[in-house]
Parts: sequence; structure tokens; C-alpha cells
Amino acid sequence: MAGAQPVLIDFAVSIFERRMYEAESGSVLQRDVSRRSLGSRLHRLTFGGNPVAVANSLKFIDLLKRESKRPAVLVVGGGTIGLGADELYRDDSIELVGTDVYASPHTVLVADAHRLPFEDGVFDGVWVQAVLEHVLEPATVVAELHRVLRLEGLVYAETPFMQQVHERAYDFSRFTQSGHRWLFRRFSEISAGPVGGAGVALEWSIRYFARALGAGNKLSRLIVLPFFWIRYLDAFGRGRAAADAASGFFFLGRRSEQAMDPHAMPEYYNRQK
Repeated sequence: MAGAQPVLIDFAVSIFERRMYEAESGSVLQRDVSRRSLGSRLHRLTFGGNPVAVANSLKFIDLLKRESKRPAVLVVGGGTIGLGADELYRDDSIELVGTDVYASPHTVLVADAHRLPFEDGVFDGVWVQAVLEHVLEPATVVAELHRVLRLEGLVYAETPFMQQVHERAYDFSRFTQSGHRWLFRRFSEISAGPVGGAGVALEWSIRYFARALGAGNKLSRLIVLPFFWIRYLDAFGRGRAAADAASGFFFLGRRSEQAMDPHAMPEYYNRQK
């Protein structure tokens, strides 16, 4: 148990160890689940909110409600409410099941996404925001998302591309837009695109350049703060060039029983105009 929540992890095949869950929450890293710490506030001042997720969460909810009066949604990596995902938590008609590798007020159980402790086809939607870069095998996790979704169930994912290591030993992968699409090749695409453009990516680089020169976590946040305005230039980014330099990408799609043809991938990239 992590606090009052069950820990449903197969430790024999997980990166996590049983001893980690002898603590109250099971997290080996400091967490700000309230998003009210000084670091979280400085991050929002510099990098802004997430209007893409705000718009996509409303679309996600609308699509869910067209098909079910009380949709069941699994949030993978739900220890902290993702930026822009607040409406998902406010809507009382949604049965939300939050999971993460540590316990928090927003989770009901602790699980490793490589082996989700749920039966097949039990969820109408899955929300996985800023998670897939932190798992050892993203394709395995996405296969699990596919498994627990009902037929044509919805998935929403956000994953970074141009971001530095931000979860220390638990940070493994990054994806281009094409790579992100291929990761979700067993899903039909509803919409996809950048989350944060080249300006946001540049702000990340400035902060981590400062860290590389010896500035700590807090000082590097202060150093990059005067460059907050750079992100506003993202509004002028266009097409493939903007996507090639984006900070991250989102994918909204439906579970499909037919995988995407690999021959379609070059054209998928070329359509980003």
C-alpha cells in the first residue's frame, strides 16, 4: 500500500522496487501535486499555461458524452493534474480513474503503465499527458492503452520533443510528430499537432544551458524568467518548419483494429504544411 491506495505493480518486471513504497506516497522524487509551489509558479510565468490541452480537453469531453452519459476515463500519470486538464476533473458526469507510480489525492491506485491492472475494453477514454517520455517502453504502454479501451474508445496524449531531461533517472524518450503518430499507429487520428512551439523549446534550452553552467534548479528558473516573451513568437510559426522545432506534440484519436500502413508515414510528414 502507498498510504491508503493499493500498489498494483509487478516488481519483478518493473523499473520500480518494492522498497520505494515503504514511504507514504511511493514517489522517489519531490512532487508538487497542488501546482502552487514557487517552482511551479515560476514555470507557468515563463512557459505559460497549456491552451492546446484546454481546447483538446473540451473536445475530448464532448466526444465522450456523445457516446456515453457517464463515460469512464483512465488518467495514466494522474498524480498531478496536467496543465490544461482541469475541466476533465471538474465534470461530475465523468467517472475518472487516476493512476500513477506514486499515490496522490488525484489517484485511486498505484500502477506501472507497462502492465495496467484493468480488464480489456473497460474505459471509454484514456488521458496520458507528459508521461510517455518517462516510461522504459512507450510502445508497450500504448499497447496497454489500446487494450483497456473499448472499441473506438478515445485516447489523448501529449509527449515532448524538444525538451531536456526533467525527471532525472526516469526520463527516457522524445518524439517527433511523425514518431508520435507511429507510436499511436493502432489508433485512427482525429487531430494532432504541436504543444508549445520553437519559442517554448528555446526557453527550455536557455534554462538548461544555465543549469549546465552550474545554476541550480531555482536559479535557472529565475535566469530564464526574463525571456518569457519568447513563447509569444510561436503564434507566427507555420507548417512543417514550426513542427520540426516544436516543444512537444499531442495526439487525439480512437482505438482502431487496423494499424497504420508504414508506407503512409512519409506522406504524413509532408502534409504538415
